Amino acid sequence: MPTFGRLVGAVLFGALAWYTTLLIIPLFPEGTNLGLFQEVNTFMGLFAGWKVAGSRAGTGYIASFSYGLTALIVMVVMALFFNSFFVMIEFSLRKRYDGAGEAVTHVFELFIEHGLMMATPEIITTLLVGGFAAGVVTEFFGRRFS
Repeated sequence: MPTFGRLVGAVLFGALAWYTTLLIIPLFPEGTNLGLFQEVNTFMGLFAGWKVAGSRAGTGYIASFSYGLTALIVMVVMALFFNSFFVMIEFSLRKRYDGAGEAVTHVFELFIEHGLMMATPEIITTLLVGGFAAGVVTEFFGRRFS
């Protein structure tokens, strides 16, 4: 059921994903074709904000730190997985794998590689502060207008 808390959570976590993606893009090697990287990440932020943070809005300000962090983790894991999956699909269409097992293994290798690449203090701080702040603001609007 749509509530104002869900809407605010989706917008805030989508914006956090969009901004963090802008910080991540320069970390890729020059000339890397990123395709829909920013759009996929933003959608994952919208989804996590709507389903995780927005659905829990109105449970209290202490809980808002918890569901803000939970939504943040959901957003990052889903974005890493789906981006790795799309890279694997692109590689498989170019016939770079010998079998399905190699393709599936490569998804998780890319997941870890991209996760380590984005594990810089600037990005981690942005995500944590943004996740906590988005959780608190979601709680405020969820409590006030729902």
